Amino acid sequence: MKNGNTVKIIAATVVVVGVIVWLAVSGMNSDSNKSYYVTIAEMRQMGEKTFTRNLRVEGFVKPESIVKDGSNVTFTLTQFESHDTKATPNPQTLVVRYKGAEPPPDTFKDDAQALAVGKMGRDGVFHATELQAKCASKYQAAPGTTPNTAASPATSAKPAGSKS
Repeated sequence: MKNGNTVKIIAATVVVVGVIVWLAVSGMNSDSNKSYYVTIAEMRQMGEKTFTRNLRVEGFVKPESIVKDGSNVTFTLTQFESHDTKATPNPQTLVVRYKGAEPPPDTFKDDAQALAVGKMGRDGVFHATELQAKCASKYQAAPGTTPNTAASPATSAKPAGSKS
């Protein structure tokens, strides 16, 4: 009886190790499951790979380019925020058409940093199935003040949702 139990344990161990090895090898070799993070400029340099890979493209939402249609949205990504000193008069841009189950996040607005996940179409439009947007990380001084003359931390308003 001991030999029967030993054989069962060895067989179960071989099956478990075999499944783990198979999952590891198939996960590493599957290009369709990978999602590469690229800038607009990097994507433009990828050539034909642009059309065959799932990509994550990062940029800033061009002001006044957002056109909403229910939970779908079309917009233009640029390399820099419109007021950034690095922004050029003619930055690289990318038209993105998002069609997803979820509506765009509340933080998705002009000049928001956005990440679109999807595939580049032969039509020149990036077809996104996921959309993420970062909220602004900078706080600007009130109009008519400079950062040094803005309200002190003790008297300034806290960002929405903060707790003290």
